[in-house]
Amino acid sequence: MTQNAKSPIPTVDAMDESTQISETTEAVRDRRRLAVIGAGMVAHRLVEALVERGATDAWTIDVFGEESRPPYDRVALTSFFSDRDPDELLLGEPSLWQTPGVRLHRGVKAHEIDREARTVRARGRDYRYDALVLATGSYAVVPPVEGSETPGCFVYRTVDDVAELRQWVNDAADRLGRPVRGAVVGGGLLGLEAAGALQALGASSTVIEFAPWLMPMQVDEAGGRTLRRIIEGLGVQVRTATATSRVRAGRDGRVSRMDFADGGGHLDVDVVVFATGVRPRDELARAAGLSVGERGGVTCDEACRTDDEAIYAIGEVAHVAGRTWGLVGPGYTMAEVVADRLLGGDAAFTGADMSTKLKLLGVDVASFGDAFAATDGSLEVVYADPVGGVYKKLVMSDDASTLLGGMLVGDAQAYASLRPLVGSELGADPTAWLVPDGVTPVSGGALPDDANVCSCNNVSAGEIRGAVRGDGCEACHDIGAVKGCTKAGTSCGSCLPLVKRLLDDELTAAGIETSNALCEHFAMSRAQLFDIVRVTGIRTFSELVDQHGTGRGCDICRPVVASILASLGAGHVLDGEAASLQDTNDHVMANMQKDGTYSVVPRIPGGEVTPAGLIAIGQVAEEFGLYTKITGGQRIDLFGARIEQLPAIWQRLVDAGFESGHAYGKALRTVKSCVGSTWCRYGVQDSVALAIALELRYRGLRSPHKIKLGVSGCARECAEARGKDVGVIATDAGWNLYVGGNGGFTPKHARLFAEDLTTEQLVRAIDRFLMYYVRTADRLQRTAAWLDVVEGGMDHVRSVVLDDSLGIADDLDAAMAAHVDGYSDEWADTLADPEKLRKFASFVNSPDTPDPDLAYVPERGQRRPATADERATLIAGTTLEVRA
Repeated sequence: MTQNAKSPIPTVDAMDESTQISETTEAVRDRRRLAVIGAGMVAHRLVEALVERGATDAWTIDVFGEESRPPYDRVALTSFFSDRDPDELLLGEPSLWQTPGVRLHRGVKAHEIDREARTVRARGRDYRYDALVLATGSYAVVPPVEGSETPGCFVYRTVDDVAELRQWVNDAADRLGRPVRGAVVGGGLLGLEAAGALQALGASSTVIEFAPWLMPMQVDEAGGRTLRRIIEGLGVQVRTATATSRVRAGRDGRVSRMDFADGGGHLDVDVVVFATGVRPRDELARAAGLSVGERGGVTCDEACRTDDEAIYAIGEVAHVAGRTWGLVGPGYTMAEVVADRLLGGDAAFTGADMSTKLKLLGVDVASFGDAFAATDGSLEVVYADPVGGVYKKLVMSDDASTLLGGMLVGDAQAYASLRPLVGSELGADPTAWLVPDGVTPVSGGALPDDANVCSCNNVSAGEIRGAVRGDGCEACHDIGAVKGCTKAGTSCGSCLPLVKRLLDDELTAAGIETSNALCEHFAMSRAQLFDIVRVTGIRTFSELVDQHGTGRGCDICRPVVASILASLGAGHVLDGEAASLQDTNDHVMANMQKDGTYSVVPRIPGGEVTPAGLIAIGQVAEEFGLYTKITGGQRIDLFGARIEQLPAIWQRLVDAGFESGHAYGKALRTVKSCVGSTWCRYGVQDSVALAIALELRYRGLRSPHKIKLGVSGCARECAEARGKDVGVIATDAGWNLYVGGNGGFTPKHARLFAEDLTTEQLVRAIDRFLMYYVRTADRLQRTAAWLDVVEGGMDHVRSVVLDDSLGIADDLDAAMAAHVDGYSDEWADTLADPEKLRKFASFVNSPDTPDPDLAYVPERGQRRPATADERATLIAGTTLEVRA
């Protein structure tokens, strides 16, 4: 067995012949055997569905995947083009592959299916099956272009494809000493994603499309013209109605030029990406004698069963209901159908929603229903603003009452509300949905139960309502519970606003109040409380609860009010009654560890520290016997301090030019940076200087949850900025701003907010974004979760921050200026106040006496707190050996 370094997923790989999981022989013998060929997104959903249904009581499951990684999110592949860790793409919970009876064979290709013997041949041995599922997906098509095998030509399909392309572009930049010239053959979804990826790597890109307009499968000619105008405005060159005839190599044997057919001239290039579509990987099925469709794909019935009753096909390799299906949503539906059939059910696949909503190079593109008006007698209602880069079309029935479909380019805000209404009456003038400042999106209550709300996971409005009511499960009364029960909103997330409206409407209909009250003591939300404090000037909890609440407060509202007061500059966190409001860490201004000691993390803005500073930190650690570790935020953590030692440690750090820094609490933590243009040969901007300026600007900013920033000096993204609440990536023209990323239990990747900003524009945008978040987010709500549920989503926040759509920009700017001007080192202030210092003692009657229960043992050359068993051994006076 092997284990992935970043994700503890036990697997069986090509280097390990042991395929047995620790189970009794009798248990294994009693089960039927399921073989799944392919380990992509759809195969993952199949195994997940089977495990959720308890299928491992009846089946053992072997999954064979050619790639070295467990199943990952191929839809999000482009987001990892900038030196991101591919392991962050992994799907689901690692525990899935730890389920007894489930085995994942990574890096193992299935070579042959013996239908008569019911075996799969892989890595030189036969695996028996009672049922077999083909989930082999598709492969990238390379058109018959002369020279397409020339070094420097790539396809765009897997993580390995991404890694190879990225390495080539980076090496070419080093070799050539100039920006790399890239070309993408194919102007569809994959082509525009590839163009964006090349731009992220610092290369120029030209998209070559054979059709007369871009994305011909998703948008019509007018939409394609609008999309082209937007894309070219972002610096990508576009050539439509153009066919590539030949790729030429230079003297070094690498790609150097593309020739076009019919006198179309040529283009000098250093790298070419072919993104001209995919074809089903049905070669195993063909070799086994299974029927395939005219254009490929294994022919299946509505049960997703092939013409061999023991073999099923799902995902892109399946030809079901008269066609192959190239989206993940239909593949997931097929996986659910097969899971049901394997357990004796009668589920059927009769088709799926092919609606899509994409963001390509930061541009929204969506299509749904009969987007091309193929229905007889249908009417098209169109709104076009070529200057503003917006094209919207609704396809209506001949009486203009029923929505049949539509497409949205440049502004897809109405997609989540319109798509579920396909086949229903709009109930309003169609033009009101298209023009700016149009009608309010439809309430979830207006949707019929069979309306498909989440096309990725095929979840209907009725299923969401049923989850809220508790039909067949425990009633779900919050958005997290609904997501967990139905899987709605767990893939692309575009349906979450509508899911939330359905939840609220169903709760209201059941007579359950959809209160946004903070707790039993305050009937208003955190955002409403923030506004009350801001407008009234209230500066104490007791005053606030007397005037606007009840009782004496609780562990929910007291820390929230403390954070609000701190955000609005109400004084030191330990002043007066404010001290009693704080959480444990804020109360002692340090991070409590599991043994009752504390850690101190000196602030090191941007990760930049002088040799003298390093020596000073080392001396503090040595003097107080602290365990030291470099954190993920480019700081040095000092562990093991007793509470009475904290002031002395702070004093030493203050004397050395440091402040203790927030490694706790709901505030700015760090601003991570790479070395930028100062040292790195790839750097295009001074990321360190900007990171330092941002950390010094936002330090001490209290917020609904912790905030982390990152600044990368080039598109290689070494600071991992897109995993942060606010990420900044340098470009030749300035800075790109990303927002809404975070790690934790539900990791999210930050989304592009604005491009090529000057430093002044960037700082102003971050100021407003953070202050708007601080004012309006709920308690313990990270920026990623806030953007998912804030009314209008990212587009609304962008309009507030960049366009001042609410007219509050000056107020937000003033609030941030007040924070910056009013900042004071909390730890230095505490050292200067004898009353505050009295709080830092182990015992009230003996402040200099250490806690006698604390004991330490060696750990890799340092000391760490002893465990309970180790302390008992020490007390007993016996010899204690601790292995490093």
